[in-house]
Order: sequence, then structure tokens, then C-alpha cells
Amino acid sequence: MEMQLPPHEGDELSVVDMHTGGEPLRIIHSGYPEVKGDSVLSKRRYVREHLDHLRRVLMFEPRGHYDMYGALVVDSELPEADLGVLFMHNEGYSTMCGHAVIALGRFAVDYKLVKEPQSPETQVNIHCPCGLVKAFVEYSEGKTGGVRFLSVPAFTFATDVTVSLERFGDVTVDISYGGAFYAFVDAKRFGLDVTTSRTRDLVDAATAVTNAVKSQVKLYHPTSDDLAFLYGTILTDGKDDYSSDPTANMCVFAEAQVDRSPTGSGVTARVALQYHRGLIQLNQTRTFQSGATGSQFTGRAIEETKCGDFKAVVVEVSGRAFYTGVSRFVQEPEDKLTHGFLLK
Repeated sequence: MEMQLPPHEGDELSVVDMHTGGEPLRIIHSGYPEVKGDSVLSKRRYVREHLDHLRRVLMFEPRGHYDMYGALVVDSELPEADLGVLFMHNEGYSTMCGHAVIALGRFAVDYKLVKEPQSPETQVNIHCPCGLVKAFVEYSEGKTGGVRFLSVPAFTFATDVTVSLERFGDVTVDISYGGAFYAFVDAKRFGLDVTTSRTRDLVDAATAVTNAVKSQVKLYHPTSDDLAFLYGTILTDGKDDYSSDPTANMCVFAEAQVDRSPTGSGVTARVALQYHRGLIQLNQTRTFQSGATGSQFTGRAIEETKCGDFKAVVVEVSGRAFYTGVSRFVQEPEDKLTHGFLLK
């Protein structure tokens, strides 16, 4: 028997669910009202100011959960872009998301957003709020596979910055940009291990760092004030010297949201930081492992560039994404919880 939608009012919201390295991605396929704006960045401002209730509907319980992540496909003003995208999470809207780009690469080919797929790789140009990101999707005999993407210019903003934490005292952090800004700290500074410590303890330490950096360090991005904010903190295992062995990290972003993957934009920022410190060379590939799930991405700096006055690199990040299902969500007007809620 064909499944029918229950009685409801308003448009249904159709989504495709995927995950990359364990990190969910809910791709909003249809049902959103028109997103106004003459650029992807202005559309990000528009949804934040006018359509944020739909983010809560799809990200929050009872349809989502505290750590849900979403992507809304929009039109891009760039003629070379195959699609534009707005990223969303439990707090609002990010400017870059690598795990989402990896999933969207497969989605764009499988859902015919790219007209003529090519073997062995199909290029998909994804216009993110931080800029145009080029993804390359493995394609053979009608099937998609692994995805690699080339980042926007990634750079180190500052190293060895001391911030004061109420609970932990003075802590030294590095700040790097990979489409979004992150603070980096060795988890051992807090007596923690990113692969074995309790997630709650890691979240508490990372959140304390994020709050301190936000209040004590003024960030700047050369191209847009919309990009000049700290997205989160990445705790690492401290293994930044080049090695063929994996190095682990855990990213806590937005409102204490935990990334299950190694964090694509975080890997980008971490590679830029390692390159800045002279710990890796161009085209040296490193494997980055999620402290949460053990899933892995690879990353390497492939060329030097500039971002304003900052010396920068283009970083290639590779990973795999998988489909988990499709859903059609509705709202009933009598449902007092239909607009979503979160348990912290």
C-alpha cells in the first residue's frame, strides 16, 4: 500500500537525509518559500531574518535533534555554480561545511543537478556562503562514490593567543580559517583525550574556549564581515607534525553541537595551520580522524594563494557520504510542539 501523507495544513517539506563520517545532513529538497536576495550571502541573511522558524521545524525535535545539520539548496548568482547552498544547525547558519559539501556532491549528481556526469569524476561547483567550492565526485557506470573538494583560500589568523577561561585559567590557542573560523587547542591541556574522554567533558572544555575567544579576540575577514565570527573550537590530539598515521580531533561548534565527522572545514583550517607552522609541505596528505566515531577524511594543501593580506592555501579534503533515507514532513496546527524544541 502506498504511504499517504496525513491530514495537514501548509506545504510539506521534502528532505533527503545523508551522513558523512557519521555527521548527519538533511538536504531540503522542496517545500521552502522563496528565498530572496541577490547573492548567497544575502540569502543567508534573509532566511535568518524571515524563515528561521523553518530551520527550527526541521533541525529541532520532534523531527530532528540537538546535533542535526541541514542544507537548503538555493540559486546562485555565479554563472559557473551548479547550485548554491545555505547551511543550518542548532544555533543558526554557518558559512562553510565540508561534510555537507561531500554529501551535496553526491546528491547533485544523483538528483540531476549536474546535467552530464563524467567518468571517472564529475565536477560539481557548489556556491557556499564563504565562496565557490569545487567538488569532484567519483562516477562510474551510473554510480557515485567518494568526493573530494577544493577549499576557498584557507589561512592562519593568529597563533599562540592567550585567552582567560573562568574554569581552566589561561589557555593558549591558535585560530585558523577554512571557510569558517576555528580555535585549536590540544585536549591534553584539559587532561582530556579526544578519542577516549567523555563527550560531555570535551564539550565543556571546547565551549569554554569558544566563549573566551568570542569575548576576548576580535576576528577579521578580508572579504566580508559576515564571515568574521568564531564558528567553534576543535580539540586535537596534538599530533600536528607530519606523519602517515592518522591524527584525531573533535569539533564543537554552534551551540555546543558535536561534529561526528572529522569536520571538513575544520580539516581545511587545520591543514592551513600546519602549513603555516611549517609542519607539512604542499601535497603531503594527512589523515584526520573523528574522535567521536573514528571516521576519517584526508586533507592536503595543494597550492599557495592569498586572502587579502593573509598568506593562504587551497586545501583538498576527501571523504565519503551515504544516504540514509527520504522524508516528507508536515505540520498540524493543533500541535503545540510543531515548531520544534531542544533538550540540552
